[in-house]
Amino acid sequence: MAEKRRALMIVEDDPALQMQMRWAFDQYEAVLAADRESAIVQFRRFEPAVVTMDLGLPPDQDGVSEGFNLLEQLLALASDTKIVVLTGQNDRDNAVRAIGLGAYDFFAKPFEPEILLLTIDRAFRLYDLQQENRRLQSLAPSTPLAGIITRDPEMQRICRTIEKVAGTNATVMLLGASGTGKEVFARAVHDLSPRSAQRFVAINCAAIPETLLESELFGYEKGAFTGANKLTLGKIETAHRGTLLLDEIGDLPASLQAKLLRFLQERVIERVGGREEIPIDVRVICATHQDLNPVSNQIHFREDLFYRLAEIVVKIPPLRDRKGDAALLAHAFLRRFSAEQKRSSMSLRRDAVDAIESYQWPGNIRELENCIKRAVIMADEPQISAADIGIQTLTTETETLNLRQVREDAEKKIILRVLGRLDGNIAKTAEVLGVSRPTLYDMINRFGIRQ
Repeated sequence: MAEKRRALMIVEDDPALQMQMRWAFDQYEAVLAADRESAIVQFRRFEPAVVTMDLGLPPDQDGVSEGFNLLEQLLALASDTKIVVLTGQNDRDNAVRAIGLGAYDFFAKPFEPEILLLTIDRAFRLYDLQQENRRLQSLAPSTPLAGIITRDPEMQRICRTIEKVAGTNATVMLLGASGTGKEVFARAVHDLSPRSAQRFVAINCAAIPETLLESELFGYEKGAFTGANKLTLGKIETAHRGTLLLDEIGDLPASLQAKLLRFLQERVIERVGGREEIPIDVRVICATHQDLNPVSNQIHFREDLFYRLAEIVVKIPPLRDRKGDAALLAHAFLRRFSAEQKRSSMSLRRDAVDAIESYQWPGNIRELENCIKRAVIMADEPQISAADIGIQTLTTETETLNLRQVREDAEKKIILRVLGRLDGNIAKTAEVLGVSRPTLYDMINRFGIRQ
């Protein structure tokens, strides 16, 4: 039985040229379309990996508006598709514009079929390699920092700090606004530590009433109070030999701060209603959105307890301060939720990316994650728009007077922004920025941008 030929989509309004290309590329199953609407229908039906298309399509055969609209729509439907654009002999500007929008390559008419065939074959091979790479990545075991997606230099420095302190037994304090990923970093500390095979136990000090928090932390003996029908271990004892996360430690009642301090100093606990000292070996990590430093005097928190907890302090910046990360995270969340909801080939429209980049994200990563998940569920089209995301954009400007610093900041900001928009694709980023790939790599290294 003959092997089924792969689909190659040919978008061309000239019937004679259609037939010529069909015969020249007969090792592929030609999917023909003569205008934008029929091309979209055929593309949805056959999902070809490679497309060749003319920019001059009806009803604008002498212009390029229909061609560019089709190019954007096809890439919005399936961003991995390799599109080879056919242009007029002296149409280099439009060819460069097409590459900037995401086209794989361009050819000037009239073209040599043999040369174009080589490009099409290479496009199919590249598509297959990318799909295989994604498959292997999905099979690979996740790393402890796999949940942290960033290209922001400050966030990457924090990741290196986490890797350094994880192997020690130092107490780590994670400071950051709600939704910045404090628990993700806490789990990374545990997973990178020698205690990774033991339990990771978390307790939210703000979510449990003060009257119950002591017994939740330290446990209680049978008969310690009404309803204590059996001996119950607390969170600290449950985490023995593992890691304990004290989330929102700033809300710990003053009555328990002294008892927690004694545990951190002596590494022994007494259950509620008990008299026996129980030795505990546990790594303590705490997290809070509040400033606990006694110099600031914002809240009443014991100074000696603060310094006991703050052996290593890691400050996690809000999402609005992480250059390029909002769009990068949005793409990652879109891939995850579209797979979960079985809505393949979903993508972010340009207005959606613009809105994501300009919004301040007061709820940080958690807010972004919820917005993308809601948009994937509710969007009627495969392309998610700014309206689907449902955010109001706010912009802020900071003034810098040094011209050299302004230029470098602007270059770094636009590189991070385009990398985020294009999901880290170096070749496309270089094309959009109008620089060569070696120049882009040089700028990435100069600005300390991690890939």
